Amino acid sequence: MKRSEIIFGVLQVPVDYFMIVLAALTAFAVRDIPQILAVKEKLYNFPFQDYLEIVLLITPVFLAIYAMEGLYRMRVTRRFWQEAFDVFKATSLVLIILIVAIFLKREWFSSRFIILSGWMLAVLYVVIARYLLQSVQQWFLVNKGIGVHRVLLIGTNGKIKAMLRVFKNKLSLGYRVVGNIEDASITHIKEIREEQGIDEIILCDPTITDGEQEKLLDYCEINNIAYKYLPTTLQTSRFSLTVFNGEPIIEFEHTPLDGWGKVVKRAFDIVGGLVGVILFSPIMLLIAAAIKTEDPSGPVVYRNERLGEDGEKFFVFKFRYMRWRYCINKENPHFDEAVAYEKELIKELSVRKGPLYKIKNDPRKTKVGAFIERYSLDELPQFFNVLIGNMSLVGPRPHQAREVERYKEYHRRLLTIKPGITGLAQISGRSDLPFEDEYRLDVFYIENWSLWFDLSVCLKTIGAVLRRRRNN
Repeated sequence: MKRSEIIFGVLQVPVDYFMIVLAALTAFAVRDIPQILAVKEKLYNFPFQDYLEIVLLITPVFLAIYAMEGLYRMRVTRRFWQEAFDVFKATSLVLIILIVAIFLKREWFSSRFIILSGWMLAVLYVVIARYLLQSVQQWFLVNKGIGVHRVLLIGTNGKIKAMLRVFKNKLSLGYRVVGNIEDASITHIKEIREEQGIDEIILCDPTITDGEQEKLLDYCEINNIAYKYLPTTLQTSRFSLTVFNGEPIIEFEHTPLDGWGKVVKRAFDIVGGLVGVILFSPIMLLIAAAIKTEDPSGPVVYRNERLGEDGEKFFVFKFRYMRWRYCINKENPHFDEAVAYEKELIKELSVRKGPLYKIKNDPRKTKVGAFIERYSLDELPQFFNVLIGNMSLVGPRPHQAREVERYKEYHRRLLTIKPGITGLAQISGRSDLPFEDEYRLDVFYIENWSLWFDLSVCLKTIGAVLRRRRNN
């Protein structure tokens, strides 16, 4: 999903809200027309303040119905007339709800003219505003290339040639073909991606084997590339089916954390991060004082470099639970000795296999550090990482660069979303799990994310941190 599509998609909500309120105010302003035309007195007098309160109360219902009708899809390639018809249907549904409500409680409102004119004006205003907003988005797409999806086509049959012609002749569709290759060679695809970039791959060659398709799918998911294909024998439970130019196309869905999913998750993170900072501030102050009392030679909060979304480096904030002389930090005057000592401990005491390590009975911990690390209190400062935006409340754990270097290629799928303070692996065994099990749990989370999923994981984390780790 392009950033411009997310911006215009989010912008659509306040625009619709404003248009609906404007339509209601216009209907109120012209409410005297029937009486003027009929040359008769008005039979009612409804205060504007009361009317405005009703309008502001009802407008969110419009937005909710619009969302249920799919009017907030974040793609620039929306068909205008289909969207206009959907606006008419959704607005008419709200009209029916209002009519039923007024029938049950007539004293709420009595002007049928305002209701009918408001309905027609809401449809007109919303459709016009959407047309203008979509025109602006299309202008940026065609003239500035903002929001264009760079697509690589694989195959040389008649279907792919027809699709290629459509993409070239209709720039407003939002696609720019960066290549049309005969095979699914990952090496060849990597070269094209490095030179021109790739946002989507469409496979149109039924002779490509399932094994080659699986490798191609792994590559697309690791690099956040949308993968679509004209259906062959390969099946999946995570797909959406569309029709393009008369041909069915199946798109693999990497994660719901795209478009509105990303917006909702970020909003949840901001609220949860603020609550976490406020709720745990007294505990964090006590921990900081205890750390400084036991080992005053180093900082209270330890910044540890990790790799986050798309492999970008950032600093994870943690309470220091080791003696400062043993911390792997370049500000430590004993840095070289600390690195050498850690390598020795990993070799002798690590209880984990794979790219990650876990030192059992780590002798570098302070007494305070052992306690806060046991109950994951050392990770409380990561609420500030969440507010900054380089971490999420829930997601895969962030790993060090030296650990990521030992990843197998498919493990890099963990870097396609923001890392989290907690996650499925943490509530299922914390650091006691083998890395492959942790990977499978994190991939399940990536593929099946929902807001309720995040809430469930956060609640279960409370019980998980109270259980003693086996590998401490």
